[in-house]
Amino acid sequence: MKFTLSWLKEHLDTRADLAELRHGLTMLGLEVEGVENPAESLKGFVVGHVVEAAQHPNADRLRVCKVDTGSGTIVQVVCGAPNARTGMKGIFAPTGSYIPGTGLTLKASKIRGEESNGMLCSSRELQLGDDHSGIIDLPADTPTGTPAAEALGLDDVVIEIKVTPNRADCLGVHGIARDLAAAGLGTLKPMKADKVAGTYQSPMKWTHGYEPAPDSPCPIVVGRHFRGLKNGPSPDWLQRRLKAIGLRPISALVDITNLVTYDLNRPLHVFDARKLAGDLVMRQARDGEQTLALDGRTYALDPSIAVIADAKGVHGIGGIMGGEDTGVRDDTTEVFLEVAYFDPIRTAASGRKLAIQSDARYRFERGIDPESVWWGAEVAARLVLELCGGETSEVVSSGVMPKWQRSYELRIDRVKTLTGIDVPAGDTASILTRLGYKVHGNGPWTAEVPSWRPDVIGEADLVEEVTRVYGFDNIPTTSLPRLSPISRPVRNPRQRRVPQARRALAARGLNEAVTWSFLPRAQAERFGGGGADLRLLNSIASELDTMRPSILPNLIEAAQRNEARGLADPALFEVGPTYKDATPTGQQAVAAGIRHKKAVPRNWAGPPRDVDAFDAKADALAVLEAIGAPVATMVATSHAGIGPGQGREGSAGAPGRATDGASGREGAGAPGRAADGAPSWYHPGRSGAIKLGDRVMAWFGELHPEIVAAADLAGPVAAFEVFLDAPPLPKPKATKARPKLVLSAFQPLERDFAFIVDAGIEAERLVRAARNADKTLITAARVFDVYAGKGVPDDKKSIALSVTLQPVDRTLTDAEIEAASAKIVAAVTKATGAALRG
Repeated sequence: MKFTLSWLKEHLDTRADLAELRHGLTMLGLEVEGVENPAESLKGFVVGHVVEAAQHPNADRLRVCKVDTGSGTIVQVVCGAPNARTGMKGIFAPTGSYIPGTGLTLKASKIRGEESNGMLCSSRELQLGDDHSGIIDLPADTPTGTPAAEALGLDDVVIEIKVTPNRADCLGVHGIARDLAAAGLGTLKPMKADKVAGTYQSPMKWTHGYEPAPDSPCPIVVGRHFRGLKNGPSPDWLQRRLKAIGLRPISALVDITNLVTYDLNRPLHVFDARKLAGDLVMRQARDGEQTLALDGRTYALDPSIAVIADAKGVHGIGGIMGGEDTGVRDDTTEVFLEVAYFDPIRTAASGRKLAIQSDARYRFERGIDPESVWWGAEVAARLVLELCGGETSEVVSSGVMPKWQRSYELRIDRVKTLTGIDVPAGDTASILTRLGYKVHGNGPWTAEVPSWRPDVIGEADLVEEVTRVYGFDNIPTTSLPRLSPISRPVRNPRQRRVPQARRALAARGLNEAVTWSFLPRAQAERFGGGGADLRLLNSIASELDTMRPSILPNLIEAAQRNEARGLADPALFEVGPTYKDATPTGQQAVAAGIRHKKAVPRNWAGPPRDVDAFDAKADALAVLEAIGAPVATMVATSHAGIGPGQGREGSAGAPGRATDGASGREGAGAPGRAADGAPSWYHPGRSGAIKLGDRVMAWFGELHPEIVAAADLAGPVAAFEVFLDAPPLPKPKATKARPKLVLSAFQPLERDFAFIVDAGIEAERLVRAARNADKTLITAARVFDVYAGKGVPDDKKSIALSVTLQPVDRTLTDAEIEAASAKIVAAVTKATGAALRG
């Protein structure tokens, strides 16, 4: 909303300066977005009198002008404008002036041998229009030496404010002045809405095509007929006012409607009465009807849209825009005035359907003053008669006034309890009164809401009214009470798991990706989702129509794009939400990642190696360790012999890797996927799940070959999914500070054990049993060999463990070493049924 300072002062009697008004507007909730002073760009420019304009001796199209600038000296200017002549007055820019239209700074120069000191300016050079056919030609009575901004009417500051959707009353200058007056920055001047007596009966009237009701598209409409008018350019003051806020003056009648719209927030429309066929009717459009609007476009209408029509057809879209066919012209002598109230919601719906933005729609859809249909007709009649002459008819109307009257109680302590501001009772009633409310009682008060405030619907809104005028800066600053003497972290342990997982995966060389939280339905179904409750109603793209049950499909697609662009061996991860259903508990935080093709590229130290399930398992365990999960008590379940003791670097236990054999590889004797292993999008023989008891903490393994082939990826893809909310939070316990790792002065010992076990036994069970045989003495256990073949029964396999014994207080004797070894064999045998290999 734009307005000028002088325009505001026509409604507000104030001594406040511009800075005070700016601050006051912002504190009232009418944030000042900009203040523009056109005079700043014209500083130093003055009205110059061309005393003499002679032909340039060396150029046919140039004239040498002697210009009186009002300073007592005559300045010579070489000018190429065809309208430069002796005796005219124009805008003179002295040497050193910056010309805004050209971006140049004037310098004294010689043009074809004649000195030129300054410039006579055109409209385009001053950015006042597009005309550059000649220099500005001012009226002969304009005083020489007058500042250019004053002579051109550009010495008025333009203020632009941001009006929130609920404050439609401030889409008029009068409403803005009312708020400022309520805040003590002046006195509101009364609106000039005296009744204008009609001198004849209107030859046309308003009717409704439906039964008028308060909730109808147009509950009430008022009109007046005018005759004997003389349309034409509006007076200079009106044109300047409209130009200042960016509107183009058209004619007196049109400019009057624009003025009232911005001045009083009362949209109007005038029809050329000679182009109408009898009475006007407010009705709904009929199927197939069209109208040519004032913006030059033809709109197809339907019965949901309110229109203004006569016997011949539609001449306007209700609350949005008038029609071109009945618009006023310079030769218009008779008009019929429309002053209507349109329903905000229906107006907004029609505007969206037709994709029309107009000043009228902007105001009607936010809700204008219903009572303005009466005083708006009087204001418009006074201006039309003053500027265009003629006479006006008596007022005609149709419909019923919407029931806007309502009142609410405001309790004495309510302002303080809701805002913390202790506003004196007298100030509370005074503020509401200055804002236009009728206040009854001495507290509690009953406040009658004025007709121009449709947004006030309860006691809380009354509190807001009092608070914003009294001053939000009066809200006391109060520190929140301390809940404990020690500051607590901003994030709790569960919330910290997300950044912890990110850091852990980034440290392992994976690159973080951020992908959509939705994907095509077919992919969602392949990864265990795709339910109807997770379909998107308004998706960002037609194919991305389902919330993702897994992050992996998006990472696979990202890897495919990287490979297509020559970026080999991508390692990507993402930490984000997945969705199993639409319930409040259906969203879970997951850290997922993939490694593609080579885990170890070609190098001098050894042959390259493809990624496999153990790489994914190591990544998953690294995440679980980083978030503080009890990895030591977790079990990896699979029929591929993959356990936490067999991972690569970062896994619990040792960083060793199982040797190629029957276990963990496809081929003869390789078993199928365990029922409690990884889901179907993982490789059935090269995947597993990390569990704590019966709860799944993570899935890991190579992706199913069908998925890899469908993504057109060459080589294996290892993936993992860690469920960050699954591990239990550590239980707080009181402990005294002590080193986490006890260093021993005694040499550790390693003992190797080879066990024959059933082919389906997981290596993790042997590792766990060995480590738990003596927790004070045994510090590590790892698998260093897996074998199935000659010398081992067909349904058996050999698993070799290396166990580390670390004494802390003395060197172990042979008997103690043998006793510890016996404990290890007994524990493994009891847990797995294994037999020590001979």
